[in-house]
Amino acid sequence: MRYTSKLRLLRQGARIGAAAGLALALAAIGKPATAADGPAKQGSGTSTSITQPCRIEGMPNELQCGSIKRPLNPAEPAGTQIDIHFLVVPAMARNKQPDPVLMLAGGPGQSAINVAPMVTSRLARLNNRRDLVFIDQRGTGKSAPLQCADDKDLPMAEALDANAQFKRLETCRRDLAKLPHGDMRYYSTTIAMQDFEAVRVALGAPQWNLIGGSYGTRAALEYLRLFPAQVRRSVLDGVAPPDMVLPASFSSDGQAALDASLQACEKEPACAQQFPHLRRQWGELLQSLPRQISVRHPLTGQPESFTLSREMLLRSVRSPLYVPALAAALPAAIAAASEGRFEGLVGLSAIVGGGKSGRLAMGMHFAVVCAEDVPRLERSADRPGADFGRDDARLYTQVCQQWPRAQIAPDFFTMPPTKSPVLLLSGGADPATPPRHGERAAKALGSANAKLVQHIVVPEAGHGVMGVGCMRELLFRFVDAKTDALALPQDAACATKIPRPGAFLPVQASKEQQP
Repeated sequence: MRYTSKLRLLRQGARIGAAAGLALALAAIGKPATAADGPAKQGSGTSTSITQPCRIEGMPNELQCGSIKRPLNPAEPAGTQIDIHFLVVPAMARNKQPDPVLMLAGGPGQSAINVAPMVTSRLARLNNRRDLVFIDQRGTGKSAPLQCADDKDLPMAEALDANAQFKRLETCRRDLAKLPHGDMRYYSTTIAMQDFEAVRVALGAPQWNLIGGSYGTRAALEYLRLFPAQVRRSVLDGVAPPDMVLPASFSSDGQAALDASLQACEKEPACAQQFPHLRRQWGELLQSLPRQISVRHPLTGQPESFTLSREMLLRSVRSPLYVPALAAALPAAIAAASEGRFEGLVGLSAIVGGGKSGRLAMGMHFAVVCAEDVPRLERSADRPGADFGRDDARLYTQVCQQWPRAQIAPDFFTMPPTKSPVLLLSGGADPATPPRHGERAAKALGSANAKLVQHIVVPEAGHGVMGVGCMRELLFRFVDAKTDALALPQDAACATKIPRPGAFLPVQASKEQQP
């Protein structure tokens, strides 16, 4: 879902999704403001009256931070309250537009504020005349966080072992339940989008321009369903619609991406020449498991020996598929692993989703997935991938048996026709949210007026298209267009023609150079 946004990944503590943003943690926040402070005047643009000046590590300018009070249980307005934290990156120009850009983060479980340093640079032109707003969705960042213990320093065998992961998650579930805000029945996407609407009202913004990535696209679709009049434009990057069933699609979509990666090597003369038996090596590697291996930990550099299972290997292969430039190194890594050298695969899997900002709030993650996806698992039409099978589905099913979950209204899984322009972006090589999901969403959203919807597929892009080639300029033109008629369609030829990265070919010494 980076499921990534990423869906971002299911590795080290059952992290799911593509690479999270490369941002750093939220710095000091001023005195929290509440909704009781009163909304700003409607139509005046984003107000800073409920915010305090703050600084975020990784961002050079002074920003505005704030929070509003929200009931944990919407049915009990006077009950337990939680703080929903948000960040405003003020527009550079004095004569700014009244409709801010709202960034909806992935995961589920990613902190929007933590990814602000990376995303802000991509939205620099929009930020000239529009505020950028980042809201930590309830359960993430500083908004009633549902964080499990950090496992980045665990030995690889323990971090990648599904049984050990389940035990850690069970411990986390019990610990989270003891928190004042630990009732995980109230962390659904629907309730979270009601929080976002409360932030809009408090800031005095007449409308948002939504930009969602991975799971953030599901959140954006729910906001669009609940509050259509408050949305001016929507960008959905790596579309994860509400009718998607994460554990099931994770297997079938991951398999399609892996098969495409192997096929790309076969079609590339240099790759095919250097790795002529790649598919056979991959099949034999899977058949050889479980097996004892020795490898250096990619982060600590310490040598470790453990039993590598089929499930562990597949997780290591899946991670680099999110980023085509990393997937280009898979043929060499697979070939090396078939000869007993696993450093390449282990190193590639560690690159994606690493770092502090890549950490997901796993309590919130499972609160969402256990409520919105897993109950529909048995009815999913997605067939398990030949290699990936049902491993992810088994883990999610096991975890969700005890995980508290919200009751989800049937309308949540629908996508009503849009009344405002929507731009959908899909990467053809995406292992988590490939174009088939975007196609389904585009059809539903455009059922009443197809001119309000455009689905752009960048064939050789991975999970997340906003940062590819000219897409930043395209997004600016879409959001900045004065009228809906001028917003769509957009010409994305400069991005759709970008080729797949060539396979990484290890440099080999010639016979003359060899000792």
